[in-house]
Amino acid sequence: MNKQLVFGHSNPDTDAIVAAKAFAYLQNQLGVADAEAVALGNPNPETAFVLAHFDEATPRVIETAANEVDSVMLVDHNESQQSVSDLDQVTVTAVVDHHRIANFETSQPLFYRAEPVGCTSTILTKLFHENNVEIPAKLAGLMLSAIVSDTLLLKSPTTTDDDRKALEELAKIANIDVETYGLEMLKAGTDLSSKSELELVDGDAKSFDMGGKTIRIGQVNTVDLDDVFSREAALVKTMEEENQKNGYDMFLLLATNILSSDSRLLVVGEPKDIVEKAFNTELSDHNTADLPGVVSRKKQVVPPLMDAFA
Repeated sequence: MNKQLVFGHSNPDTDAIVAAKAFAYLQNQLGVADAEAVALGNPNPETAFVLAHFDEATPRVIETAANEVDSVMLVDHNESQQSVSDLDQVTVTAVVDHHRIANFETSQPLFYRAEPVGCTSTILTKLFHENNVEIPAKLAGLMLSAIVSDTLLLKSPTTTDDDRKALEELAKIANIDVETYGLEMLKAGTDLSSKSELELVDGDAKSFDMGGKTIRIGQVNTVDLDDVFSREAALVKTMEEENQKNGYDMFLLLATNILSSDSRLLVVGEPKDIVEKAFNTELSDHNTADLPGVVSRKKQVVPPLMDAFA
């Protein structure tokens, strides 16, 4: 069998790293491929907590894939701008994802599994069942962590009954009290004091093409929005520098309070009136807006922006 690399999106979150590990394990168990889970960036504090909790090795980080393999498998993403830099030089043989499909095409047939659920690891739970492969306890713990992360302990509007069912099942396999562990895990990712402004704005950021504009959207979880915005001037400066350096038309930072399930948006770039239209709000001092009840970039931020740019 030829070796294949399995990876999630750049600036990986918990689901991106865990899904790569889970899908690689499944492929190896099925004898489909000699698969290795790798990452397109270092784990964030939340993911580092998860890996340490389950005594799981951190995946090695790659910058390119074509120098190692001819084929790759993608999890938790499909858009080329969120993937490895030389994606066009390798064959994509499989995708497992729960996001929109955009800027993606292949010259060869492939396995593609996409479902509108809250987490890629929920889909992977189904794939284990469908292939009659048992989920080891440690992997179940990692996968439930990904679901907790992506659904904010099932509070996100992206949460589906499939996510709830998968989380319950994985918790039994891993023997984990989800509420106690989940809150501890989420809080582990909210210590922002040691992070630079660039790490805050770009640590979980993704780029989107909207109406011919390149929109960069980052998200950071916290238990105190004022703690994040006490650094607003420095954050704005960093976002301006990132716009200029990378050619982004606009950079948005969504700061989300995981306890209240509310967010505050920081906007740098133009056209800001499109942002106001998308969320039916006015930007205070041309930069910020409170977004009550908004916690999901995928479901509550990207779609209204896409509509407003259309």
